[in-house]
Amino acid sequence: MALSNPQIRYLRGLSHALRPTVLIGAKGLTDAVVSELGLALAHHELVKVHVAGADRAARAEVAGILANRTGAEVVQRIGKMVCLYRRNPESPAIELPKS
Repeated sequence: MALSNPQIRYLRGLSHALRPTVLIGAKGLTDAVVSELGLALAHHELVKVHVAGADRAARAEVAGILANRTGAEVVQRIGKMVCLYRRNPESPAIELPKS
């Protein structure tokens, strides 16, 4: 599901108040982390993830991998924070603006 620019702006506004739900630490990206993120996305739809690491390119790669493995869209990536969105098909909690 590709998000339009107004939808991304709306989700970025919602994500400001969020605290990181998933933390990716020294062990990096594991199957358990991806599984937890999938559960968090199913419950909250919009999730903020803290990605540890000093290398900017590595953090960007982790954000892309997380989005691909969970079926989510990257809404925003600032520093070590990544915001991901995946709509819950059964009971959506966030009403996106029409594009």
